[in-house]
Amino acid sequence: MIEIDGSYGEGGGQILRTSIALSAVTLKPIRIVNIRAGRPKPGLRKQHIAGIELVGKIVHADVDGLSVGSTELTFRPTELRGGTYKYDVGTAGSIALVLQAVIPAAVLSSEPIELELRGGTDVAWSPPIDYMQNVFAPIIGKMGPKLQIIQKKRGHYPRGGGIVSCSINPTKELSPMEMIEFGGIAGIRGISHCVRLPSHVAERQAKAARNTLGNITSRIDIAVESYSRDEDLHLGPGSGIVLWAKSNTGSIVGSDALGERGKRAEDVGIEAAKRLLDELAAGKAVDTHTGDMLVPYLALAAGDSRVGISRVSSHLETNIWVTEKILGADISLIGKEGSHGELVVRGLDFSL
Repeated sequence: MIEIDGSYGEGGGQILRTSIALSAVTLKPIRIVNIRAGRPKPGLRKQHIAGIELVGKIVHADVDGLSVGSTELTFRPTELRGGTYKYDVGTAGSIALVLQAVIPAAVLSSEPIELELRGGTDVAWSPPIDYMQNVFAPIIGKMGPKLQIIQKKRGHYPRGGGIVSCSINPTKELSPMEMIEFGGIAGIRGISHCVRLPSHVAERQAKAARNTLGNITSRIDIAVESYSRDEDLHLGPGSGIVLWAKSNTGSIVGSDALGERGKRAEDVGIEAAKRLLDELAAGKAVDTHTGDMLVPYLALAAGDSRVGISRVSSHLETNIWVTEKILGADISLIGKEGSHGELVVRGLDFSL
């Protein structure tokens, strides 16, 4: 059994998600100890349990230690099956983080997998579903699987209530990636939204983002989505914006920002636009967040990959460490935390 020290590196939920995902796809049992040992509230929280439970259902795993506050977890997968699964993450627990744990195994399943998830779609410290749909899914699609993410209802902190469907048509093997430089900008798109707030909130976010992006490209299209205060489709108020730039080489780089009480709509739009400009300034093929999420897929791929990343993060370094521990993969990272980098991964040509 492989043992993972959950306090390594950034010592948070990323270790859990990647460990469970790789255990599921390889059917290797793992034990994770010292879970979130350095955090103010060590051990598992409800949002971590959600992803582990759902992955456990898909791979028919025996799981020990799955309770709030547990600092040790044993996960023994037995069989990876396709099918349809419904899961309520609870309140505003991040649906995107649950998908991070599920998708690596699902893309190599022998059968398609359909998910319907309830919880938070636009939550702090996690990718919005608009980002997962328009940045992450197309990039993973370049490796072979067909990944469709549809946001049916938004869910903001603290009440959640969002609904997301995700269809995964797997592939027999993952293709390697050779994506280093971003190239020229073909266009920028985005979605600015607000729910149970005046429609001008989403409009102001979008306008501020456009003004901040300036003349970087003549092709800027930011859609505006708003729902009235009286509309009862959503449980609570919230707003946010996701932006993504496509290149003439097929790269996609994204950014996002969330609204909050007391924060001007203009500041939300400016924040997202500045983040996108920072990501683009590095000139690399993928952004910070996609960079760390790609690691398990590149390690499982049928061939060697080289991917340029706009900024090396602690999550990226943690994902590399966990992936090497579980898969024995050969992964090199050129670049230091906080600067742009390049991943060089020797794929294991993994298939079920």
